[in-house]
This record gives sequence, structure tokens and C-alpha cells, in this order.
Amino acid sequence: MTQISNNIYCSDFLISLNIETKFLPNPYYDYPYLIIENFISDKACQEINSLIKKDRNYQKAKVKIKKNVILSKTNESIRKTNIYKLNKKYLTIYKNSFRKNQSLIEDFFKMPITKSTKVQTLEYLKDFFYKMHSDDSSMVYKDDELVGFLTVSSERKLSSVLFTTSYDEKVGDNSFTGGELLFNYLYDENEEQIKIKAKVGMMIIFPSNPFFTHEVLKVKEGRRISLVQWHNTL
Repeated sequence: MTQISNNIYCSDFLISLNIETKFLPNPYYDYPYLIIENFISDKACQEINSLIKKDRNYQKAKVKIKKNVILSKTNESIRKTNIYKLNKKYLTIYKNSFRKNQSLIEDFFKMPITKSTKVQTLEYLKDFFYKMHSDDSSMVYKDDELVGFLTVSSERKLSSVLFTTSYDEKVGDNSFTGGELLFNYLYDENEEQIKIKAKVGMMIIFPSNPFFTHEVLKVKEGRRISLVQWHNTL
């Protein structure tokens, strides 16, 4: 393993690759990702969750494919996720909070944000998941072995995930179990993979490149809801 921050290491496999979009934050940080607690209030999170629970107007998430064929399609062997449109009131709350925190984010990554995608509101129910993937690249395989990454969304420099439900072994209306955000190639000093357990109102921001390849583990019980965005930078 190779140390990339005070508390985090990455797989040597990544270091050996020529990753076109390679970017790692300051190695003297404790962590190579930024967590902002209470990004929006618990009350706003609960109201968002309540609206989504009542809303049946959603789409099944698709996956982008680029290798011989370029298309997006639903493939529930790779990703099982529902996508909702966020209510205008809460979209405004989200955007206002993002503006308040933008300077913090830009300073952490030393990158000014120039443009952001629309906010995706994602719902993971029991047995929903999203297999290992990189937000800016497709994974390239040879004889069923991962050999590299092909950049397909170079405009994605930073990824942000805001949780409106919490990880909790005791599942309630605004919690779930399972569904951890697993970074496949990041490890702690004990060589354990980094798993992020959601908390209501918590946002995590991380680079979109293959060093931060990740997956959403299968939800065991409850409803995992998050607001996801990708950001371009200078």
C-alpha cells in the first residue's frame, strides 16, 4: 500500500497505472476526502425523506457503458437505484448551503468549482446496491481482470454525496443498515477498506477519479437516501 494522507493508504495497483485524471489532495491532510457535518438540518432531511416516500414518480437508474458500445441503460445486476427529482423548496435549501460551503470545499481541494451537474436524489431500498465504479472513468478488463481505466467523464472532477438518512443497526423511519459507501482501493493503517457510514445531514466530497473508485453495499433494511452531484473545476 502507498500512503496518500496521514490516515489513508491506497492500493499499489493504482500507483502502477497511468491514470489520465489522477488527482490527490494534500498528502498532509488526515483524509483525502472532506466531510461536512450538518450540511442541511435534520428537519430538512426528514421532510425530504417524507416527500420521497410518498412520491412514486421516479426513474430506475441507468449505467453508462463505453467500450465498443456507447450508451446508457438500466442494468440491475450492476446498479439497483431509484432516482427522484428534488422538490424546488429543498433544492433551494441545498443550493444555498452549497454556496455557503463552497469556499471550504475549494480551499480543501485547491480547485475552484466552475460548474455542477443537476442534483440527483437517490433511493436505495432493501437489497438495492451499486457495484464498484469510478465516477469519471470506465473500468477496462482483459480476461476478466481489471487492467486500467478509460476516462469517459473528464468534466467530473469532484463528487459530492449528501445523506438524508443515517446508517443505524436499529432501523427506523430515517435510517437503514447495510448500504455503506465503500472505497475499494482506500485503506486505513490496519489495511481495512474505508467504509463511510451515513449520518443525517452529512456530506462527503471526494475526487471523481479512479483512486476513489467506490460502491454502495447492499442495503439490508430501511431506506438509504442521498443527494448526489458532480462538479467541474479549473
